[in-house]
Amino acid sequence: MQDGGYVAGNNLMAAGAAGFSEFPQVDDVVYLNHAAVAPWPVRTARAVQAFAEENLRQGAAEYPQWLKIERELRGRLRRLIHAESVEDIALVKNTSEGLSLIAYGLDWRSGDNVVITDQEFPSNRIVWESLGQFGVEVRQAALSQESTPEASVIARIDERTRLASVSSVQYGTGLRLDCGRIGRVCRENDVLFCVDAIQSLGAICFDAQACQADFVVADGHKWMLGPEGLAVFYSTPEARNRLRLNQYGWHMVQHAGDFDRMDWQVATSAKRFEPGSPNMLGIHALNASLSLLEEVGMERVEQSVLANAAYLIELVQANSELELITPIKEDDHAGIVTFRHRRVDHAALFRHLTNHKVVCAQRGGGIRFSPHFYTTQKRIDLAMALVAEYDV
Repeated sequence: MQDGGYVAGNNLMAAGAAGFSEFPQVDDVVYLNHAAVAPWPVRTARAVQAFAEENLRQGAAEYPQWLKIERELRGRLRRLIHAESVEDIALVKNTSEGLSLIAYGLDWRSGDNVVITDQEFPSNRIVWESLGQFGVEVRQAALSQESTPEASVIARIDERTRLASVSSVQYGTGLRLDCGRIGRVCRENDVLFCVDAIQSLGAICFDAQACQADFVVADGHKWMLGPEGLAVFYSTPEARNRLRLNQYGWHMVQHAGDFDRMDWQVATSAKRFEPGSPNMLGIHALNASLSLLEEVGMERVEQSVLANAAYLIELVQANSELELITPIKEDDHAGIVTFRHRRVDHAALFRHLTNHKVVCAQRGGGIRFSPHFYTTQKRIDLAMALVAEYDV
Protein backbone atom coordinates (compact mmCIF):
# COMPACT_ATOMS: atom_id res chain seq x y z
CA MET A 1 0.00 0.00 0.00
CA GLN A 2 1.05 3.62 -0.45
CA ASP A 3 0.16 7.14 0.59
CA GLY A 4 -2.72 9.09 -0.85
CA GLY A 5 -2.58 12.79 -1.51
CA TYR A 6 -0.53 14.90 -3.85
CA VAL A 7 3.16 15.49 -4.39
CA ALA A 8 4.55 18.04 -1.94
CA GLY A 9 4.71 21.68 -2.92
CA ASN A 10 2.86 22.23 -6.16
CA ASN A 11 0.22 19.45 -5.94
CA LEU A 12 1.18 18.09 -9.33
CA MET A 13 -1.81 15.87 -9.96
CA ALA A 14 -0.47 14.33 -13.16
CA ALA A 15 2.85 13.43 -11.59
CA GLY A 16 1.15 12.08 -8.49
CA ALA A 17 -1.35 9.94 -10.36
CA ALA A 18 1.39 8.30 -12.42
CA GLY A 19 3.71 7.96 -9.47
CA PHE A 20 1.61 6.50 -6.68
CA SER A 21 0.42 3.46 -8.62
CA GLU A 22 3.98 2.71 -9.79
CA PHE A 23 5.58 2.71 -6.33
CA PRO A 24 3.56 0.53 -3.93
CA GLN A 25 6.10 0.69 -1.13
CA VAL A 26 5.12 -0.80 2.20
CA ASP A 27 3.62 1.56 4.74
CA ASP A 28 6.44 1.40 7.28
CA VAL A 29 9.24 2.24 4.81
CA VAL A 30 10.03 5.90 4.11
CA TYR A 31 12.22 5.91 1.00
CA LEU A 32 14.39 9.03 0.75
CA ASN A 33 17.47 7.61 -0.94
CA HIS A 34 17.07 8.08 -4.70
CA ALA A 35 20.50 9.70 -4.82
CA ALA A 36 21.93 6.26 -3.92
CA VAL A 37 19.86 3.35 -5.28
CA ALA A 38 16.23 3.89 -6.25
CA PRO A 39 13.33 1.45 -6.01
CA TRP A 40 11.97 0.26 -9.32
CA PRO A 41 8.55 1.25 -10.67
CA VAL A 42 5.97 -1.50 -11.07
CA ARG A 43 6.42 -1.48 -14.84
CA THR A 44 10.16 -2.12 -14.48
CA ALA A 45 9.65 -5.12 -12.19
CA ARG A 46 7.09 -6.49 -14.64
CA ALA A 47 9.44 -5.97 -17.59
CA VAL A 48 12.16 -7.96 -15.81
CA GLN A 49 9.71 -10.69 -14.84
CA ALA A 50 8.44 -10.94 -18.42
CA PHE A 51 11.98 -11.05 -19.79
CA ALA A 52 12.91 -13.82 -17.36
CA GLU A 53 9.77 -15.79 -18.21
CA GLU A 54 10.48 -15.44 -21.93
CA ASN A 55 14.01 -16.75 -21.43
CA LEU A 56 12.66 -19.63 -19.41
CA ARG A 57 10.11 -20.60 -22.06
CA GLN A 58 11.88 -19.91 -25.36
CA GLY A 59 15.35 -18.52 -24.80
CA ALA A 60 16.42 -15.93 -27.38
CA ALA A 61 13.92 -16.96 -30.05
CA GLU A 62 12.68 -13.36 -30.21
CA TYR A 63 16.11 -11.69 -30.15
CA PRO A 64 15.13 -9.19 -32.89
CA GLN A 65 12.46 -7.88 -30.50
CA TRP A 66 15.13 -7.48 -27.83
CA LEU A 67 17.13 -5.37 -30.25
CA LYS A 68 14.05 -3.23 -30.80
CA ILE A 69 13.89 -2.57 -27.03
CA GLU A 70 17.58 -1.67 -27.11
CA ARG A 71 16.93 0.87 -29.87
CA GLU A 72 14.02 2.29 -27.86
CA LEU A 73 16.29 2.77 -24.85
CA ARG A 74 18.94 4.58 -26.87
CA GLY A 75 16.24 6.88 -28.19
CA ARG A 76 14.92 7.59 -24.70
CA LEU A 77 18.42 8.36 -23.44
CA ARG A 78 19.03 10.67 -26.39
CA ARG A 79 15.89 12.60 -25.54
CA LEU A 80 16.65 12.62 -21.83
CA ILE A 81 20.00 14.35 -22.27
CA HIS A 82 19.06 16.24 -25.46
CA ALA A 83 21.81 14.65 -27.52
CA GLU A 84 21.93 15.62 -31.16
CA SER A 85 21.87 12.01 -32.37
CA VAL A 86 21.34 8.49 -31.04
CA GLU A 87 24.74 7.79 -32.58
CA ASP A 88 26.22 9.74 -29.66
CA ILE A 89 24.81 7.29 -27.08
CA ALA A 90 26.71 4.29 -25.76
CA LEU A 91 25.56 1.80 -23.13
CA VAL A 92 28.25 0.99 -20.57
CA LYS A 93 28.25 -0.78 -17.21
CA ASN A 94 28.52 2.21 -14.88
CA THR A 95 29.79 5.76 -14.46
CA SER A 96 33.25 4.59 -13.46
CA GLU A 97 33.65 2.62 -16.68
CA GLY A 98 32.59 5.62 -18.75
CA LEU A 99 35.03 7.92 -16.98
CA SER A 100 37.79 5.32 -17.41
CA LEU A 101 37.12 5.20 -21.16
CA ILE A 102 37.94 8.91 -21.24
CA ALA A 103 40.86 8.84 -18.82
CA TYR A 104 42.63 5.98 -20.57
CA GLY A 105 41.61 7.00 -24.05
CA LEU A 106 43.36 10.36 -24.13
CA ASP A 107 47.06 10.75 -24.90
CA TRP A 108 48.49 12.49 -21.86
CA ARG A 109 51.69 14.45 -21.59
CA SER A 110 53.61 14.98 -18.38
CA GLY A 111 52.55 18.33 -16.95
CA ASP A 112 48.97 18.12 -18.21
CA ASN A 113 46.26 18.72 -15.63
CA VAL A 114 42.64 17.75 -15.02
CA VAL A 115 40.31 20.08 -13.11
CA ILE A 116 37.69 18.59 -10.78
CA THR A 117 35.99 19.90 -7.64
CA ASP A 118 36.70 19.21 -3.99
CA GLN A 119 33.24 17.67 -3.50
CA GLU A 120 33.32 14.91 -6.11
CA PHE A 121 32.17 11.34 -5.53
CA PRO A 122 35.24 9.03 -5.60
CA SER A 123 34.36 7.80 -9.11
CA ASN A 124 35.09 11.28 -10.48
CA ARG A 125 38.29 11.67 -8.47
CA ILE A 126 40.14 8.36 -8.28
CA VAL A 127 40.16 7.77 -12.04
CA TRP A 128 41.89 11.11 -12.64
CA GLU A 129 44.27 10.68 -9.72
CA SER A 130 45.33 7.36 -11.25
CA LEU A 131 46.81 9.33 -14.15
CA GLY A 132 49.59 10.53 -11.86
CA GLN A 133 51.65 7.67 -13.31
CA PHE A 134 51.76 9.69 -16.54
CA GLY A 135 52.70 12.94 -14.80
CA VAL A 136 49.15 14.33 -14.90
CA GLU A 137 48.17 16.76 -12.12
CA VAL A 138 44.68 16.74 -10.62
CA ARG A 139 43.50 20.19 -9.58
CA GLN A 140 40.63 20.34 -7.11
CA ALA A 141 38.54 23.51 -7.24
CA ALA A 142 37.41 24.51 -3.74
CA LEU A 143 33.76 25.27 -4.40
CA SER A 144 33.39 27.59 -1.43
CA GLN A 145 36.39 29.84 -2.07
CA GLU A 146 35.34 31.99 -5.03
CA SER A 147 32.34 34.22 -5.61
CA THR A 148 30.51 31.29 -7.21
CA PRO A 149 31.27 27.56 -7.42
CA GLU A 150 31.61 27.83 -11.20
CA ALA A 151 34.22 30.58 -10.78
CA SER A 152 36.23 28.23 -8.57
CA VAL A 153 36.35 25.64 -11.34
CA ILE A 154 37.14 28.17 -14.04
CA ALA A 155 39.93 29.71 -11.95
CA ARG A 156 41.78 26.37 -11.90
CA ILE A 157 41.85 26.08 -15.70
CA ASP A 158 45.10 27.13 -17.40
CA GLU A 159 47.04 26.47 -20.61
CA ARG A 160 47.99 22.94 -19.45
CA THR A 161 44.42 21.86 -18.64
CA ARG A 162 43.33 19.05 -20.96
CA LEU A 163 40.00 18.26 -19.35
CA ALA A 164 37.56 19.48 -16.69
CA SER A 165 35.28 16.88 -15.11
CA VAL A 166 32.53 17.90 -12.69
CA SER A 167 29.34 16.48 -11.27
CA SER A 168 26.30 18.46 -12.33
CA VAL A 169 24.95 17.99 -8.78
CA GLN A 170 27.30 17.20 -5.91
CA TYR A 171 26.39 13.94 -4.21
CA GLY A 172 27.07 15.13 -0.66
CA THR A 173 25.94 18.72 -0.38
CA GLY A 174 23.40 18.67 -3.20
CA LEU A 175 25.01 21.74 -4.80
CA ARG A 176 23.96 22.15 -8.45
CA LEU A 177 26.51 23.68 -10.81
CA ASP A 178 25.82 25.87 -13.83
CA CYS A 179 27.49 23.46 -16.23
CA GLY A 180 26.79 25.71 -19.20
CA ARG A 181 29.00 28.44 -17.73
CA ILE A 182 31.89 26.02 -17.21
CA GLY A 183 31.33 24.41 -20.60
CA ARG A 184 31.56 27.71 -22.43
CA VAL A 185 34.94 28.49 -20.87
CA CYS A 186 36.19 25.00 -21.67
CA ARG A 187 35.10 25.31 -25.29
CA GLU A 188 36.78 28.72 -25.63
CA ASN A 189 40.04 27.28 -24.31
CA ASP A 190 39.97 23.93 -26.18
CA VAL A 191 39.54 22.05 -22.90
CA LEU A 192 37.45 18.88 -22.97
CA PHE A 193 34.43 19.03 -20.67
CA CYS A 194 33.01 15.95 -18.94
CA VAL A 195 29.84 15.97 -16.84
CA ASP A 196 28.96 13.27 -14.33
CA ALA A 197 25.20 13.73 -14.52
CA ILE A 198 24.18 10.87 -12.25
CA GLN A 199 22.47 13.20 -9.75
CA SER A 200 20.65 15.13 -12.50
CA LEU A 201 19.32 12.65 -15.05
CA GLY A 202 15.83 11.59 -14.04
CA ALA A 203 15.52 14.33 -11.42
CA ILE A 204 15.84 17.59 -13.34
CA CYS A 205 15.97 18.57 -16.98
CA PHE A 206 19.42 18.27 -18.53
CA ASP A 207 20.77 19.41 -21.90
CA ALA A 208 24.19 18.12 -22.92
CA GLN A 209 24.38 20.53 -25.84
CA ALA A 210 23.46 23.57 -23.76
CA CYS A 211 26.20 22.53 -21.31
CA GLN A 212 28.62 22.27 -24.26
CA ALA A 213 29.67 18.93 -22.80
CA ASP A 214 32.02 16.70 -24.75
CA PHE A 215 31.16 13.73 -22.52
CA VAL A 216 28.25 12.92 -20.19
CA VAL A 217 28.19 9.81 -18.01
CA ALA A 218 25.53 8.53 -15.61
CA ASP A 219 24.37 5.25 -14.07
CA GLY A 220 20.70 4.38 -14.40
CA HIS A 221 20.05 3.18 -10.84
CA LYS A 222 19.48 6.50 -9.11
CA TRP A 223 17.00 9.13 -10.29
CA MET A 224 16.43 7.26 -13.58
CA LEU A 225 14.81 4.51 -11.43
CA GLY A 226 16.59 1.69 -13.23
CA PRO A 227 18.86 -1.23 -12.32
CA GLU A 228 22.49 -1.19 -11.35
CA GLY A 229 24.89 -2.32 -14.06
CA LEU A 230 23.80 -0.07 -16.93
CA ALA A 231 24.82 3.52 -17.66
CA VAL A 232 24.64 6.07 -20.45
CA PHE A 233 27.88 7.35 -22.00
CA TYR A 234 27.44 10.35 -24.30
CA SER A 235 30.18 11.72 -26.52
CA THR A 236 30.23 14.19 -29.37
CA PRO A 237 31.74 12.86 -32.62
CA GLU A 238 34.73 15.18 -32.27
CA ALA A 239 35.40 14.16 -28.69
CA ARG A 240 35.10 10.40 -29.18
CA ASN A 241 37.49 10.56 -32.12
CA ARG A 242 40.12 11.83 -29.69
CA LEU A 243 39.87 8.70 -27.54
CA ARG A 244 42.12 5.71 -28.05
CA LEU A 245 40.26 2.42 -27.70
CA ASN A 246 41.44 -0.13 -25.16
CA GLN A 247 38.66 -2.70 -25.58
CA TYR A 248 37.83 -4.60 -28.76
CA GLY A 249 35.23 -7.16 -29.76
CA TRP A 250 32.52 -8.15 -32.19
CA HIS A 251 30.00 -5.52 -31.11
CA MET A 252 32.08 -2.34 -31.53
CA VAL A 253 32.75 -2.64 -35.27
CA GLN A 254 31.00 -0.89 -38.13
CA HIS A 255 29.40 -4.09 -39.45
CA ALA A 256 28.55 -5.81 -36.18
CA GLY A 257 26.65 -9.05 -36.82
CA ASP A 258 28.34 -9.83 -40.15
CA PHE A 259 30.39 -12.60 -38.60
CA ASP A 260 31.78 -13.95 -41.89
CA ARG A 261 33.41 -10.64 -42.74
CA MET A 262 37.17 -10.73 -42.15
CA ASP A 263 37.93 -7.02 -42.53
CA TRP A 264 36.61 -4.62 -39.91
CA GLN A 265 36.53 -0.97 -38.96
CA VAL A 266 35.75 0.64 -35.65
CA ALA A 267 32.15 1.91 -35.51
CA THR A 268 31.82 5.61 -36.22
CA SER A 269 29.11 5.89 -33.58
CA ALA A 270 29.48 5.71 -29.80
CA LYS A 271 28.91 1.96 -30.09
CA ARG A 272 32.67 1.78 -30.51
CA PHE A 273 32.79 1.80 -26.71
CA GLU A 274 30.66 -1.38 -26.47
CA PRO A 275 33.01 -4.28 -27.23
CA GLY A 276 30.73 -7.22 -26.46
CA SER A 277 27.23 -8.47 -25.85
CA PRO A 278 24.78 -5.96 -24.37
CA ASN A 279 23.15 -6.22 -20.95
CA MET A 280 19.74 -7.14 -22.31
CA LEU A 281 18.16 -7.66 -18.89
CA GLY A 282 19.27 -4.19 -17.78
CA ILE A 283 18.17 -2.73 -21.10
CA HIS A 284 14.61 -4.03 -20.67
CA ALA A 285 14.51 -2.67 -17.12
CA LEU A 286 15.92 0.80 -17.79
CA ASN A 287 13.78 1.21 -20.88
CA ALA A 288 10.67 0.56 -18.77
CA SER A 289 11.80 3.01 -16.08
CA LEU A 290 12.49 5.80 -18.57
CA SER A 291 9.12 5.21 -20.18
CA LEU A 292 7.57 6.32 -16.87
CA LEU A 293 9.64 9.51 -16.75
CA GLU A 294 8.61 10.26 -20.33
CA GLU A 295 4.97 9.58 -19.52
CA VAL A 296 5.04 12.01 -16.60
CA GLY A 297 7.27 14.45 -18.48
CA MET A 298 10.65 15.63 -17.28
CA GLU A 299 9.39 19.19 -16.78
CA ARG A 300 6.77 17.90 -14.32
CA VAL A 301 9.27 15.55 -12.72
CA GLU A 302 11.68 18.42 -12.15
CA GLN A 303 8.94 20.66 -10.80
CA SER A 304 7.91 18.01 -8.30
CA VAL A 305 11.47 17.08 -7.27
CA LEU A 306 12.28 20.74 -6.63
CA ALA A 307 9.00 21.19 -4.74
CA ASN A 308 9.87 18.29 -2.47
CA ALA A 309 13.36 19.67 -1.93
CA ALA A 310 11.94 23.12 -1.11
CA TYR A 311 9.51 21.57 1.36
CA LEU A 312 12.32 19.66 3.06
CA ILE A 313 14.49 22.77 3.24
CA GLU A 314 11.61 24.67 4.82
CA LEU A 315 11.20 21.97 7.49
CA VAL A 316 14.92 21.88 8.23
CA GLN A 317 15.09 25.65 8.59
CA ALA A 318 12.07 25.63 10.90
CA ASN A 319 13.91 23.36 13.35
CA SER A 320 16.48 25.36 15.33
CA GLU A 321 18.33 22.14 16.19
CA LEU A 322 19.15 21.52 12.54
CA GLU A 323 21.69 23.13 10.22
CA LEU A 324 21.12 23.05 6.47
CA ILE A 325 24.10 22.02 4.32
CA THR A 326 22.40 22.11 0.92
CA PRO A 327 22.19 25.55 -0.77
CA ILE A 328 18.80 27.23 -0.33
CA LYS A 329 18.33 28.83 -3.76
CA GLU A 330 16.38 26.65 -6.19
CA ASP A 331 18.94 27.15 -8.97
CA ASP A 332 21.70 25.93 -6.64
CA HIS A 333 20.22 22.54 -5.75
CA ALA A 334 18.26 19.68 -7.29
CA GLY A 335 16.69 16.79 -5.37
CA ILE A 336 19.28 16.29 -2.62
CA VAL A 337 18.79 17.92 0.79
CA THR A 338 21.55 17.42 3.36
CA PHE A 339 21.49 18.69 6.93
CA ARG A 340 23.18 18.10 10.27
CA HIS A 341 21.98 18.17 13.87
CA ARG A 342 23.66 20.84 15.98
CA ARG A 343 23.95 18.61 19.07
CA VAL A 344 23.57 15.02 17.90
CA ASP A 345 26.24 13.05 16.05
CA HIS A 346 24.90 12.45 12.55
CA ALA A 347 25.97 8.79 12.65
CA ALA A 348 23.74 8.26 15.69
CA LEU A 349 20.88 10.12 14.04
CA PHE A 350 21.33 8.01 10.93
CA ARG A 351 21.07 4.81 12.98
CA HIS A 352 17.91 6.15 14.61
CA LEU A 353 16.35 6.85 11.22
CA THR A 354 17.31 3.54 9.68
CA ASN A 355 16.06 1.68 12.74
CA HIS A 356 12.69 3.29 12.02
CA LYS A 357 12.89 2.29 8.33
CA VAL A 358 13.73 5.68 6.91
CA VAL A 359 15.96 4.85 3.95
CA CYS A 360 18.48 7.69 3.63
CA ALA A 361 22.26 8.20 3.67
CA GLN A 362 25.15 9.77 5.56
CA ARG A 363 26.78 12.16 3.11
CA GLY A 364 28.35 15.59 3.05
CA GLY A 365 28.89 15.70 6.80
CA GLY A 366 25.27 15.07 7.69
CA ILE A 367 22.06 13.27 6.81
CA ARG A 368 21.08 13.21 3.14
CA PHE A 369 17.43 12.94 2.08
CA SER A 370 16.63 12.56 -1.61
CA PRO A 371 12.89 12.24 -2.39
CA HIS A 372 11.75 11.73 -5.98
CA PHE A 373 8.79 13.18 -7.88
CA TYR A 374 6.33 10.62 -6.51
CA THR A 375 7.32 11.07 -2.84
CA THR A 376 4.46 12.47 -0.82
CA GLN A 377 4.46 15.21 1.78
CA LYS A 378 3.23 12.64 4.27
CA ARG A 379 6.38 10.56 3.82
CA ILE A 380 8.61 13.60 4.26
CA ASP A 381 6.68 14.64 7.38
CA LEU A 382 7.15 11.17 8.90
CA ALA A 383 10.90 11.31 8.37
CA MET A 384 11.26 14.81 9.75
CA ALA A 385 9.14 13.91 12.80
CA LEU A 386 11.63 11.13 13.55
CA VAL A 387 14.47 13.63 13.22
CA ALA A 388 12.72 16.05 15.58
CA GLU A 389 11.99 13.45 18.23
CA TYR A 390 15.57 12.20 18.46
CA ASP A 391 17.70 13.52 21.31
CA VAL A 392 21.08 12.73 22.82
